[in-house]
Amino acid sequence: MTGDLPLGLASLQREAAKGRGLPPVENWHPAHCGDIDIRIAADGTWFHLGTPIGRIELVRLFSTILRKDDDGFHLVTPGEKLRIKVDDAPFVAVLMQAEGEGAGQRLIFTTNVGDETAAGPLHPIRVETDPVTQAPAPYLHVRGGLEAKIARSVFYQLADLAVPGDGARSDVLGVWSGGAFFPLGRSA
Repeated sequence: MTGDLPLGLASLQREAAKGRGLPPVENWHPAHCGDIDIRIAADGTWFHLGTPIGRIELVRLFSTILRKDDDGFHLVTPGEKLRIKVDDAPFVAVLMQAEGEGAGQRLIFTTNVGDETAAGPLHPIRVETDPVTQAPAPYLHVRGGLEAKIARSVFYQLADLAVPGDGARSDVLGVWSGGAFFPLGRSA
């Protein structure tokens, strides 16, 4: 991420509002052409040949042709399939908006590449816990097996919305979105 974070987030919001469609990468099945020296760091920064890609438009373009297959992450076009490296998740959820409350609540996330995703049964939130540090690592399913790691500041927003689960889950804190309950952790 750059030092122009507020300007960058405003730009992402404008781009997300345009409602761009995504290419049908799930329908493209070209032969694997090899690996390309592109890496997505854990903080969402895209690198080419070890240098950060500074043009958000280019990163956005690449993100639209990204696909996760059984053998890893690939940039896919109708004629080529190139494997790239992803350190953690390919996206970072950098913004969240909450609408409604209780079981009727909707949580809408915006990623670092401008995708908007409402959490729900088809786009679950999951939290992994580091076995050594016990630190939570929250993720949101964005599309086609691709996830966004939820940024720490956004996870704090989720924690503020957390409520106890019901029935057998009463010892778990979580959030509602799209009619589904997503556990965030055990209550104290």
